[in-house]
Amino acid sequence: MASNSFQERASSISQDVLSPTTPSVGVSTRSSNALSSRITSVLSASYADLDIRDALETLDARGIQNTPETRRQLRLDIQKEVIQCNGEIVKDFGQVAEQLKRIGTAIANLNKCCADMRGHINAANRETGTVLEEVTSLMNQKKQVEAKQRILDAFNSHFIISDSESTILTSTAEPVNEEFFHTVTRVKKIHHDCQVLLGTEDQRLGLEILEQSSKQLNAAFQKLYRWIYREFKTLDLENPQINTSIRRSLRVLAERPTLFRGCLDFFAEAREKVLSDYFYTALTGSTSDTQSMPSTKPIEFHAHDPLRYVGDMLAWAHSATVSEREALEVLFISEGDEIARGIQAGLESEPWSRPEGDEEIFDGRKALNQLVSRDLNGVARLLRQRTEQVIQSHEDATLAYKIANLIGFYKITFSKLLGGESEVLDVFTGLEESAMRQFRANMRDHVAAVQSELAVAPADLSAPEFLEEALEMLKALAKSYDTSIAAVDNRDQGFQSVLAEALDPFLSGCENLYKRQSDPNNDIFAINCLLAAKIVLSPYSFASGRVSEMDDTIEEHASRLVEYQHRYFTYTSGLDSLLNALGELSDSPDGLASLGSLEPFKPEFLVTTSQQLDDFLPSALMDAAENIKRLKSTKIIQDITEEAADRFCEDFEFVESKIIAADKLLETENGLEEEPARRLRDIFPRTSGEIRVLLS
Repeated sequence: MASNSFQERASSISQDVLSPTTPSVGVSTRSSNALSSRITSVLSASYADLDIRDALETLDARGIQNTPETRRQLRLDIQKEVIQCNGEIVKDFGQVAEQLKRIGTAIANLNKCCADMRGHINAANRETGTVLEEVTSLMNQKKQVEAKQRILDAFNSHFIISDSESTILTSTAEPVNEEFFHTVTRVKKIHHDCQVLLGTEDQRLGLEILEQSSKQLNAAFQKLYRWIYREFKTLDLENPQINTSIRRSLRVLAERPTLFRGCLDFFAEAREKVLSDYFYTALTGSTSDTQSMPSTKPIEFHAHDPLRYVGDMLAWAHSATVSEREALEVLFISEGDEIARGIQAGLESEPWSRPEGDEEIFDGRKALNQLVSRDLNGVARLLRQRTEQVIQSHEDATLAYKIANLIGFYKITFSKLLGGESEVLDVFTGLEESAMRQFRANMRDHVAAVQSELAVAPADLSAPEFLEEALEMLKALAKSYDTSIAAVDNRDQGFQSVLAEALDPFLSGCENLYKRQSDPNNDIFAINCLLAAKIVLSPYSFASGRVSEMDDTIEEHASRLVEYQHRYFTYTSGLDSLLNALGELSDSPDGLASLGSLEPFKPEFLVTTSQQLDDFLPSALMDAAENIKRLKSTKIIQDITEEAADRFCEDFEFVESKIIAADKLLETENGLEEEPARRLRDIFPRTSGEIRVLLS
């Protein structure tokens, strides 16, 4: 629509410019300038301006046609509309003004009412001011009193126990139950928290409460001590399974080390007496009225067998120790940490009860071992008495040693159960030493008796009877040692003392008999004795050192027998005369040339020697073995004879080599002679190969 108006306006302007009715030139010139200015103004106007665009849109919305009439009336119509709008606005503002007047009147009335009310309020304030001040003061005082009451209630609930709680804590008529322990815990907390009160300016209240709580705690611990004492009296001491209440009571009482040790001392004394009674019952079979008859035979029923008698007593003591430890283990192991903390707290509260220089922390296992050891003191005394009677009443050295090993075995077992510091181990140590002293004394008496009866060696040169008896005893001792001290590390050294007492004196007696014999009987006798001892000791590893020494000694005697057999071979075969003659002969040609002139190598003597050798060789080995046939080891006989035969063969090879060398030298010197001298080889035809075959 705006574009149409613009086009119509432009066409009208064009028509006006091109109209044929043109005025005069002057008028025409001015009109032309005005027109040009207007056209220029129109053309230079920017129709992209927002105001123009809004105006055009408004015109377009009215649907106005671009006609001269419309253009003349447009301004008037618009001004008319503006005037009408302004009139309506003025009318509306008039109504607003009326409303504002009414509001102003209402506000004035309200202000008047407020002023009246303020007057009344001020008058009322003047009349009630004193009362309000009194009420405020009373309210503040009430708040202060309520706060103090709350503080007092909190203080009483925390630091003061009730009369009923005090009765539970101190009265022996009240039971020791969960409520008692709860009250004790509360009083201990009160006692600890008093430190806060002691840090204030006024310490009187803290000191009074501290003193009161200390008295209450002391009374509670005394009550607990007496209660535990009564419970221990009625406890089934044959099977002392400590119940939960007693365990808890002991944990609490541990905070008073003096009372705690008193309870344990009483318990240990009671257990010591009961275990001693039961051990005596197990020994003799006699029972008191309060005890039931034993279901097994009394231990003294086997008193005729000393080893079993002592073993049964030790086994009973071990069984009782295990049972005692299991019964008390619940207290000191599972509850050990609580008791340790209680004792530590008690030592802090009772520093005078700490042993001088003792800073060690409570050890539950150590305390358990100590208590069990104290319980067994009576049993240990009775065991020591009976065992020493057995040891002293028998003169059998083997029995004394077996008892010592048995005691040593149980000593190791008890050390694992009760620790190395147990007093019971001192009893075992004393008994073991007593048994070993008796063993050594019995052995020395036996050796003295044997030495007084020494005569000559047996005809067959076997081990003498006293050595065989000693070896039988040694075998029993070694077996006992092997089965009793398997836990000892240095086993070899431990058995040396036994060998020194049970073997060396008898070997010394054999050595005295050895010195009275001639060759080769002395070496045969020595080897037989050593072989008999070696057979007994070889199965045991802890005697390996002594067996090795015996092997070396046997080897020395065997080497002397080899030397004897070698001399027998050379002498019986007649070869010794030839060897003696060759021993003085040098290896030079002159020496070999003079071989035939030597007395043993002269034909008549050499023929005799050759014949003697031939007679010797067929039965040489058998005859040589016959010399040492009384050796108890055929292997040693064979080894000695073979070694002597080898040395004889080497000697024969030496003689043969000299004869062959002399014959060659003789052939060289007499090679041109028609009738050479008779060769030594022809007179002495045996070869070293034949000798080895015959002696193999």
